[in-house]
Amino acid sequence: MNKINILDLSKEELTQIIKPSFRAKQIYQWIYQKYVNSFDEMKNIPKELKEELNQNFFLDPLSIIKIEQSLDGSKKYLFALKDGQTVESVLLPMKQEKVDEEGKLVHHTKYTICISSQVGCKIGCAFCLTGKDGFKRNLSAGEITAQILMIKRDNQIAENRRVNIVYMGMGEPLDNLDNVSKSVRIFSDIDGLCISTRRQTISTSGLSSQIEKLGKMDLGVLLAISLHAVDDELRQKLMPINKAYNIESIINAVKAFPIDARKRVMFEYLVMKGVNDDQKSAKKLVKLLHGIKSKVNLIYFNPHHGSEFARPSEKDVVAFQQYLVDHGVLCTIRQSKGLDISAACGQLKDKEQNNVNA
Repeated sequence: MNKINILDLSKEELTQIIKPSFRAKQIYQWIYQKYVNSFDEMKNIPKELKEELNQNFFLDPLSIIKIEQSLDGSKKYLFALKDGQTVESVLLPMKQEKVDEEGKLVHHTKYTICISSQVGCKIGCAFCLTGKDGFKRNLSAGEITAQILMIKRDNQIAENRRVNIVYMGMGEPLDNLDNVSKSVRIFSDIDGLCISTRRQTISTSGLSSQIEKLGKMDLGVLLAISLHAVDDELRQKLMPINKAYNIESIINAVKAFPIDARKRVMFEYLVMKGVNDDQKSAKKLVKLLHGIKSKVNLIYFNPHHGSEFARPSEKDVVAFQQYLVDHGVLCTIRQSKGLDISAACGQLKDKEQNNVNA
């Protein structure tokens, strides 16, 4: 009999299988709050139940192949799946631990973890390394949640220390909506990792019909749109998906998306030298976002081997930001992290494959 990845099960599903039901809750807590590596470590679970769990389930869908650590504290993880495929995740320290003059803790280190939802990607963006290798398969809900679990365990991030989750790694999250939405619910379970849906951001290349489906689920997650261009002509060159989902359809879907009154829709804008970094583009972007409670996140293109695109100048990016701010659009420049490691999506996987094939 094939064993089941227990991380694929929600607490409610586990309760239907494990009796009495309070045992399912205990197992859930051992996995997500105490980070156990095996069922045998679950001390208050009867021996007979441990044997049953070992016979029917496994809880190690991923294994760490490689970790690269940046001078800025960022960590890039390359994980192997059970079938030999690999995916990447990134741990980003956003705010360092702070203590006052008396040595009292003011706040803990704040982390964002960027996770993958697919092996490879169908979208085929011209600037992205992930899609170069084609699409292999979707990740299961358990393979998605395991990325957070293993990174928290590896970095000894206490179970009560919340992290921000961004579905912005390998793959298009909305092309795997069933498993992504299930992982959102598993992450937020009070007896599990207890990461509020308001701390979870789903980034999409703009599958407008799927944005509508996600909106109807009303999960409470934040939405990020990978826009990268302000007209269909350029966006179609950069992102072939624009043929099926043009900018107008994306904007219409975003306007209908339910967002917490305190939050905004994020528009990710990857700035590439001589491509989309000019003031004309900034002007078009202001017009495009009129009437949307939005925030624009400008991202410096992170160069990789074989890319036709280049990193823009700081002067041009700052000027782009200033134009948006001057015209009432909230805009930040993402501070690049991990430039000294393989931080961009697909880089570490590509490096490992090239090393293997060399």
